[in-house]
Amino acid sequence: MAWGMLGHRIVGEIASNYLTSKANREIKKILGNESIAMSSNWADFIKSDSNYRYLNEWHYVNVDKGLNAAQMELALQKDTAASAYTRLNFLIAQLKNKELPQSDKVMYLRLLIHIVGDIHQPFHVSATGDRGGNDIKITWFNEASNAHRLWDEQLIELQQLSYTEYTKAINFSTAMQRSDWQKMPVSNWFFDSYRLSEVLHEELKKPDQKLSYQYNYSHLNTLNEQLLKGGIRLAALLNEIFG
Repeated sequence: MAWGMLGHRIVGEIASNYLTSKANREIKKILGNESIAMSSNWADFIKSDSNYRYLNEWHYVNVDKGLNAAQMELALQKDTAASAYTRLNFLIAQLKNKELPQSDKVMYLRLLIHIVGDIHQPFHVSATGDRGGNDIKITWFNEASNAHRLWDEQLIELQQLSYTEYTKAINFSTAMQRSDWQKMPVSNWFFDSYRLSEVLHEELKKPDQKLSYQYNYSHLNTLNEQLLKGGIRLAALLNEIFG
C-alpha cells in the first residue's frame, strides 16, 4: 500500500478543494455520492480479490539508481511494462474518451486517483534493489518495521489526525507554488519523488536503525509537502480530463 488509507484520503480531500465546477460535476456523474477521498482506497481494497491481481504492478515504478532528469525521462519513455507510469498514462487517455462505458469510468477514475497518490510516496518511485524500501529494516518506536511502511502509514498515523483534520492542517499553498507543481509534466512528478527517495535511502543506509521522534521532526515538512503536492496535482489532472 502507499500512504495507507489516511494518506490517500488526504490527497483526495485536498484535490477536491481545487476542482473546477465542471470537473466536479463530471466526477459526480461517475462516482455519485462517493467522494474523491473515499474512492482513493479502492485500488488497495481490491487487492484481496484474485481477479484484480494484475493491478499490483500499477502502484509503483522501479528504475536504475543515480538517474538525472533526462535519464529518468528516457527510462520512463522506454517503459512498456505495467507500472505506475504506463498505467497512469493509459488511464488519462481512457478517461478522456467520451464513449467509455460507465463501469470502466468508475474503475479507471478510482485507479487514477489512487496512482497519483501512490507516486507521491517516495518509495513508490524507487531505485531497484530493495523492493521500494521494504527490505530496509528499521525499528519505529521499538516496533520492527521497514522504510516503506514507515512512509506509507506510520509517519502519518503518528500525527493522530483524521484525514479531514490533516487536510485542514496542511492545505496551505501560494498560487505560485500550485502553478509550479501543476505545470510540470507527469514524468517530472515521478522524478520529484525519485530524487527524494534517493535522499531517504542514503539516510537509512545503516542497518536496523532505531527511529522515533527525531525522524518525525526532521521529515514531517517533507511528508506534508508530498501529500499537498499529490492533492494539488491530482486536481490539475482531473481538471484537464473533465474540466
